[in-house]
Amino acid sequence: MALEEGARSCLLRCRHRLEEDIKPPYLMDHMISDGVMTVDEEERITTQPTRKDQAVSLVELLLMKDNRAYISFYNALIKEKYEDLAILLFPNLPRTLTDGQKNTSDGSLSYVQAVLSEGGVPQRPVVFVSRPELLNRVREKLYRLQKDPGWITVFGMAGSGKSVLAAEAVRDHRLIEDCFPGGIHWLSIGQVEKPDLLVKIQSLCFRLEQNLDSQSLSRPPNSLDEAKERLRFLMLRKYPRTLLILDDIWDSTVLKAFDIQCRLLLTTRNRSLTDSVSGAKYEVEVESGLDESKGLEILALYTKAKVQGLPEEARSIVRECKGSPLVVSLIGALLKEKPNRWRYYLCQLQQKQFKRIRKSSSYDYDALDQAMAASIEVLPDEHQDLYKDLTVIEKDVKIPAKVLSVLWDLEQEEVEDILEEFVNKSLLFVDNNSKPYLYYLHDLQLDFLVEQNRTQLEDLHTKVVRQYQQHYRYGPPTSGDEECLYWIRFLTYHMAKANLSQELYSLMFSLDWVSIKAQIMGPAHLINDYVEFGPILDKEFQEFLSLNGHQLEQRPFPDVVQLALSQPHTSEVYRQALQQAQDRARSGKLYFDWLNKSSVESLSRLVIHPHQGAVYSACFSHDGTRIASCGTSKTVKVFRSTSGEKLIEIPAHDDEVLCCAFSPDGHLIATCSSDRKVKVWNVERVKLLRVFEEEHQEQVNHCQFTNTTRRLLLATCSNDKFLNVKVWNLNRPSSQNTMFGHFEPVSHCCFSPDDKYLSTSSNDGTVKLFEVSSANEWKTINVRSMFAENDEEVLVKCSTWTTDSKRIICAARNAVLVFDVETSDMLLEIRTNRLSMVQYCHACPTSNLLAIAFSNYAVELWDLEANKKMADCSGHLSWVQRVQFSPDGSQLLSCSYDQTIRLWETKKVHTSSAIRLKRDSDVLFSDEEIIVSAADNCNRLQVIFIPCCCRRCFSGHVFEVPSGKPLVTLLGHTKTVLHCQFSQNGQTLITSSEDTTIRVWKWQSGECKVLQGHKEQVRCFSLLPNSPTSTRLLSWSFDGTVKVWDIESGEKLQDIEAHNGAILSCHVSPDGCFFATTSADKTAKLWLCESWQCLQTLRGHQGCVRSCRFSWDRRCLATGDDNGEIRVWSVKDGSLLKICSRDGKDGMDSLHGGWVTDLHFSPDNSLLVSTGGYIKWWDVEKGEALQTFYPTGSSLKSIHVSSNFSTFVTIDSIGILYILQRVM
Repeated sequence: MALEEGARSCLLRCRHRLEEDIKPPYLMDHMISDGVMTVDEEERITTQPTRKDQAVSLVELLLMKDNRAYISFYNALIKEKYEDLAILLFPNLPRTLTDGQKNTSDGSLSYVQAVLSEGGVPQRPVVFVSRPELLNRVREKLYRLQKDPGWITVFGMAGSGKSVLAAEAVRDHRLIEDCFPGGIHWLSIGQVEKPDLLVKIQSLCFRLEQNLDSQSLSRPPNSLDEAKERLRFLMLRKYPRTLLILDDIWDSTVLKAFDIQCRLLLTTRNRSLTDSVSGAKYEVEVESGLDESKGLEILALYTKAKVQGLPEEARSIVRECKGSPLVVSLIGALLKEKPNRWRYYLCQLQQKQFKRIRKSSSYDYDALDQAMAASIEVLPDEHQDLYKDLTVIEKDVKIPAKVLSVLWDLEQEEVEDILEEFVNKSLLFVDNNSKPYLYYLHDLQLDFLVEQNRTQLEDLHTKVVRQYQQHYRYGPPTSGDEECLYWIRFLTYHMAKANLSQELYSLMFSLDWVSIKAQIMGPAHLINDYVEFGPILDKEFQEFLSLNGHQLEQRPFPDVVQLALSQPHTSEVYRQALQQAQDRARSGKLYFDWLNKSSVESLSRLVIHPHQGAVYSACFSHDGTRIASCGTSKTVKVFRSTSGEKLIEIPAHDDEVLCCAFSPDGHLIATCSSDRKVKVWNVERVKLLRVFEEEHQEQVNHCQFTNTTRRLLLATCSNDKFLNVKVWNLNRPSSQNTMFGHFEPVSHCCFSPDDKYLSTSSNDGTVKLFEVSSANEWKTINVRSMFAENDEEVLVKCSTWTTDSKRIICAARNAVLVFDVETSDMLLEIRTNRLSMVQYCHACPTSNLLAIAFSNYAVELWDLEANKKMADCSGHLSWVQRVQFSPDGSQLLSCSYDQTIRLWETKKVHTSSAIRLKRDSDVLFSDEEIIVSAADNCNRLQVIFIPCCCRRCFSGHVFEVPSGKPLVTLLGHTKTVLHCQFSQNGQTLITSSEDTTIRVWKWQSGECKVLQGHKEQVRCFSLLPNSPTSTRLLSWSFDGTVKVWDIESGEKLQDIEAHNGAILSCHVSPDGCFFATTSADKTAKLWLCESWQCLQTLRGHQGCVRSCRFSWDRRCLATGDDNGEIRVWSVKDGSLLKICSRDGKDGMDSLHGGWVTDLHFSPDNSLLVSTGGYIKWWDVEKGEALQTFYPTGSSLKSIHVSSNFSTFVTIDSIGILYILQRVM
């Protein structure tokens, strides 16, 4: 018989390893003895010059021989201690018989049955599911006993299937023939006393002696010592190659009776039992659970059904059983008798009613709870009490020994010894891959403990809290190790379970705790706490964290007290923050109170920062509990919708992920990408199920599942010219249907609520409706025709259906159009201004609301029936890519290029009356009040008065100016005016413009001088303060020049070619002796006003140098660039004095969240304030950031600072005014 193909392939794969390691002469002796090699063949091999040449010849010979030679070679490797090589060959061992009696499969089977039956090995269960990986591991260990005696320990927790596995492992003809020709004998031990053990050994001896001649029969042994000697004689003299299987061993003293240098396999819950005996020892750990497919297979076999035909409860039952073979079998046996009780037994499992889950079987315990209890009862009394303490551990949580050291008030080494005992008895599991080791309970063990100790749960959790409080009485742990992580994460859980409401309240309403936990665990865990314990807590802290959680992910970690100072004055969060800020301010710490925050309201409920990069798509699961998101990061992430806690992360594609969608049951996520692939993932197992990569030839823009699982389909659309809409059945490798009709890219597809139709939105200006069942086009809605300018391109971005499927809504250009599905008539049109494009829209599934996302960063809610805007959802800082309502309509999510997802409560959002200011402003500081003037979003000039008498309340007034006729209108500039300034006497107004000119006006008479010379826009200018009559003016431009003018005569006094790139800022020193310029050429320059000569060129910035400012003593110059870096230079010699926080790069792409746009020194020159994406205050000498204020918007343009450096005024990109005052 030729060598089997599997064995041949294995030899070829392992050839190199074999040729490198084996010594052929030793192996060939065994093969000659087995009759598979001749002496001539051996001689041809031994005549080869080197060992390696001999090994090469031996392997070549094996490849020409049959299965028996392969097996003999494998056995020779075992005998000569090449176990590592034998393991490589083991999986492909051929099955063969050695005598004519066993030359058929039936003969082989009857031979195995006869041997096992004679030895008392249990029959295979009626319902049996193979576990091949475990089976092979046990058999591999059994082959280790082929030559020498030894012990194999098969260990695992109660109900893990150890006994069935042991019996199945020896149900193999080749194994019996090669290793145990003397037979295999099974002895069930259990928890036995010495007299019972003696009876079991007597029975075994009698069974062995029955096969001997009558002269060998002896009287039964009368003691354990005599029984041990009798068994030794029989096993060594009469049955030298026999396997003895000891099932369910509990006590190491039992093993001493079998310590007779024979071959033994034992099943146990205690892996350390063989420590007390001699001989070679091997272990196989039995995993505690079957996977879901195996569990379902068992239930199907018991109920005589197909796996696909099992009811929905089947999957839930397997999950509740935690994959335990015992529990699944118990439930299966019960269902076999009562097949209509699926729901009933699921409820029993969920309610932990283990006593009711019984069955008549060969298992030693009537119910699962008895099996669990038996494992614990063998512990010493004091250890049983310690094991009871483990009841407080949460499911799926691994715990370090140091935590239990605190709980038990014992030295860590002693705790580790106790835990090792629990592990050895399969009462606890250990993760050896972590350092330090982490310990955990199987879910069934934990369920049993909770049920057993239900009346003591509160006391057990109280003990945990009290032990923690005693051990950490001087402050919580902050080390960040596993012990610290446990306490920070679960202390609140233990307090809640202990019903210590007041202590929980005090802890969670502590900003210190918020800061520590957010820094160590991240904000999502904190928010989860407030959600979970909401009934006994105030909502203020939850709201604070939900809206600021994305800030708490910044690195370096932000100051929580400063963040909390932005909360409403009436909140407990603000009260604590102000108290702590005042306390810390006394020691020099900087804090800033937002005086006018009462004029701003935040309408979003939660802000999540899921990806480093734009978020292209986000969606709710169909139960509303989870959110999936994707974008430029090439990943898909899933979060809790209540807290933003990340649940899973999937590296999904090789390019940007453009869309993601949940299946109706929430078990699957579909993703599509610029890499032209569509993928389907199992969410729970984070497993890729399907890849569709052949049919779309361009990027896939959108994907969506049907709305029900009745007939689950997936629709996708792409940038392909023709085959751009496809519907997929997940059970097929190719698409089920292709919808034809569009000849331009299709950006969006959407099933109708009843899944009858699929709508597609295309760059060809149409929405098409296809019948899902036939893939035929039903009708086309010509959206392009609704726009007057038909010569311009009309791209339909998306479409959405109303709940009744009677109306379809689509987005194109700056409009949202509502059509009647049956007639294709337009029913309603919502238009915005031409400067803002509609990006997306979605209809609420439970109301008449429609959410619209705009390119101007806004989200609006409209009532379709009333044709009225109901709410503004502002807060995003870039284009909003997608909006979606939750299935119950209570929430709305929006995702944006600004890297965030925002959640809104639809009942709480409303139209905002807040004024949105433009960033160009002027501020007048006085002792009594602060006056701010700025243009608003309606191009009106707003003048805002904020009294300084009350620091904690905003009672300013807003005036519209002008309220009557303008005093004068000055015409002359041909493009936008960029800057204006009055002279000191107020008689002259100076303006600069994009038209490259500067104009000097006698505004009362209208007389004007035009200063011409710049070649590009003049963004700003400055009157030189040391001019005798303040008539000299310094201007700078994008043309790279600085010019000096006499504004009285209009004469150009100096024309300086300052930089090779655009000049971005210029500042004159307080004494008027110097000025500095910064440029897009990445340099700054220092100039002397008297000679107009360049004193120093300051190099080192890696980006455009955007801003500069002299210190008040003009010894230092600060410069800021587009990378967020600030440098401080010496004016005297141009040397670099300090780089501010060069290594403090945070979560944004730059050090400052954007360009550094403005800089100001404090009067004593020790502090520096800067603006960019946020506001920072610096210690000039050390270059360290002292405080950061995070505005709601971004891109701060400038900041106004009071003379005493205590009040700061700025406006962000979304028009919010900030008046910040230092807390003293």
